[in-house]
Amino acid sequence: MEYYELYVQRIRSLCKQRGISINKLASMSNVKQSTLDNIVRGVTKNPRVKTLHKLALAFNMTLAEFLDFEPLNQYSFEDDEED
Repeated sequence: MEYYELYVQRIRSLCKQRGISINKLASMSNVKQSTLDNIVRGVTKNPRVKTLHKLALAFNMTLAEFLDFEPLNQYSFEDDEED
């Protein structure tokens, strides 16, 4: 699994758990709908920390809490060819 797919998975999972649509998340986070759509579809593979922070706040989480989940914590960059 690619690195960007992990936080897409996180966003989708949190939305599902909380009964929030991607459209509603965009509104709650003050992130443009097109930006969030690009992240979720994998067009944007490296979103800004500021964007992730806004999403975390919309989920009533800190950025650290948002990024603290098992698949991401276990990800290894050793096999990653991009920097």
